[in-house]
Amino acid sequence: MAFFGLFSKEKKETLDKGLEKTKQSFLSRIARSIVGKSKVDEEVLDNLEEILITSDVGVETTLKIIDRIQNRVSRDKVLGTDELNTILKEEIAGLLEENNSNGKIDFQLPKIEGQPYVIMVVGVNGVGKTTTIGKLAHQFKEAGMKVVLGASDTFRAAAVDQLIIWAERVGVPIVQQGMGADPASVAFDTLQSAKAQGADVVIIDTAGRLHNKVNLMNELTKIKRVMDKVIPNAPHEVLLVLDGSTGQNAYEQAKQFSLATDINALAITKLDGTAKGGVVIGISDQMKIPVKYIGVGEGMNDLQLFDRNEFVDSLFS
Repeated sequence: MAFFGLFSKEKKETLDKGLEKTKQSFLSRIARSIVGKSKVDEEVLDNLEEILITSDVGVETTLKIIDRIQNRVSRDKVLGTDELNTILKEEIAGLLEENNSNGKIDFQLPKIEGQPYVIMVVGVNGVGKTTTIGKLAHQFKEAGMKVVLGASDTFRAAAVDQLIIWAERVGVPIVQQGMGADPASVAFDTLQSAKAQGADVVIIDTAGRLHNKVNLMNELTKIKRVMDKVIPNAPHEVLLVLDGSTGQNAYEQAKQFSLATDINALAITKLDGTAKGGVVIGISDQMKIPVKYIGVGEGMNDLQLFDRNEFVDSLFS
């Protein structure tokens, strides 16, 4: 199986199924809002604005989308309601493209000469952080890469134990020192071990507490500083995992973590269990950080590389 390869029929069906709740809620409400209407007018736009906001697209992003549609209405004079879904689809796709959300359907890790590629994973407890790490490790391994995990979330014993279970399940080595160990020390040992083993990828788990942003910032900064001593410029990727089912709370978490550390990629999980899939659009727009992965099911391969075109097509299919 190719890691995050071309969109196969199976992956497309998984995406369609994963977004089913969002799609049903979204499209049915749009259909109801235009009953008896032949053209897009102020009332239709007001209804659409409410639908987008309550679908967790977010107020600022919704206003951008409505403004774009209003401009098209002004330009085209008469815009039929039968065209509304197509127009909305085009504007959302355009917004995602402008915000640099990944539109490619092939994915390869950048080559770091003689060094493993280091991913530091952050996010609050309960968002699916450990599961995301496990699924990433599985798909990297399936692609023929050598993966090492590092258990730097030493704040909770359960976090270390869960990552050990995932490492055993996937069949990859893990470096851990148990609960209460210094997270930076674990990260340091993990990178040294990965270099010694000739690993291709290192994935470091970190603590998921947000109640004290100063402590979190200090801890993450220390981990990054220590890793840089072992592998220059590590971590190469700081991946923030967010729970899509929490809607706008996910956006608030993204803002808080962006203040604590330099995030350059997002993973949005649990989209299969919610009608709040619109949050992907809002977070991408407001954070200006690429959505890299989406979780659309429980299976090992149901963590997919986010493809804006496939996402929008699925949402409006």
